[in-house]
Amino acid sequence: MPKLVLQNLYQKEVLVMPAQKILTAIGAAGVDWMHACGGKGRCTTCRIIILAGMEGLGELTPPELKYREQGRLKANERLTCQCFLLADALGRVPEETKFPHQSYSG
Repeated sequence: MPKLVLQNLYQKEVLVMPAQKILTAIGAAGVDWMHACGGKGRCTTCRIIILAGMEGLGELTPPELKYREQGRLKANERLTCQCFLLADALGRVPEETKFPHQSYSG
């Protein structure tokens, strides 16, 4: 089962089951993660910065392609509500979407 390590959440390891979206796995692991549109791919608040293992996230979805074209999703970012994890990856929460009640590491 692929593992996502969240670097700035104290190296929290999230196991992602096959056919499970990353946002769902993060929630199941007990981590609060911003997703203003409810995980429907209509915003970019659930984005994650991928530091390593981008190739393990599969192809970009139509919403992700749209946001890339608009400049709202960088080359090293993905929407957690849209993508699946096929191999281990290392990511971090963007500064803009951190929650004030959550403790983050460096």
